[in-house]
Amino acid sequence: MWLIMSVLSAFFAGLTSILAKCGIKKTDSDVATAIRTIVVLLFAWLMVLIVGSYGQITEVSPRSCLFLVLSGLATGASWICYFKALAMGEVNKVVPIDKSSTVLTVLLAIICFGETEHLGIKLCCTAVLAAGIFLMVEKKPDEKKVVSSKWLLYAVFSAVFAALTSILAKVGIVGVESNLGTALRTGVVLLMAWLVVFLQGKQKQIREIDRRELCFISLSGLATGASWLCYYYAIQNGIVSVVVPIDKMSILVTVLFSFLVFHEKLSRKALAGLCLMTAATLAMAIWG
Repeated sequence: MWLIMSVLSAFFAGLTSILAKCGIKKTDSDVATAIRTIVVLLFAWLMVLIVGSYGQITEVSPRSCLFLVLSGLATGASWICYFKALAMGEVNKVVPIDKSSTVLTVLLAIICFGETEHLGIKLCCTAVLAAGIFLMVEKKPDEKKVVSSKWLLYAVFSAVFAALTSILAKVGIVGVESNLGTALRTGVVLLMAWLVVFLQGKQKQIREIDRRELCFISLSGLATGASWLCYYYAIQNGIVSVVVPIDKMSILVTVLFSFLVFHEKLSRKALAGLCLMTAATLAMAIWG
């Protein structure tokens, strides 16, 4: 079941990217993220009500609560650092470093949780996955060049926080129903997302959001909520070093819908990277 949930998590995550892209053509990305997080939170608590796990809130241990909060803070911090890095550096340099969070997560899972079964295969697949990620990310001709010495630091922190998110969440949801754990940590992400909006004085833009884009933002929020619920069920019941790479294969869904909706095509280099990522992920899922 956790493997199925991992695949569903990837599907919904890939769908999130497409819906979000349709929703931020005119809308500021920070504002869209904050609004989308509201939808994610509502969806998460709806699932809590449906499965009836709301009564377990008082049973959440202080340790689990602490790690769930830390996981939420790590998610928010990763988003902030990622967009800071993109604002200062070149996309083709920032994104590969951010995507390396997958590699960091696998290595941390091996170290922290002792997921050493088939260690050789995992390490080889992780190396191939890393190579695929770097091949996938390409610089577009129309991208603006922004020179800054700080972008590298922000990009590294983005990857580190993203990796820590999964590890902290794995610890935080021990003994906690996964839907409830997702709802609790999403509340922390929501606070951080709106804090960024207000600190930058962008709250006035909310009234100016196009209704069509608001619809896509809301749908992307539902997709994000569905992805998170499946993802945290998977890492609670499965092997983190296998779940995370599968979840990152959301890029397959994104590439497919990008071609169908936006008519975006992959270069030979990017296609080779995608094949490497797919092969490494499948190998890790089967033998990892």
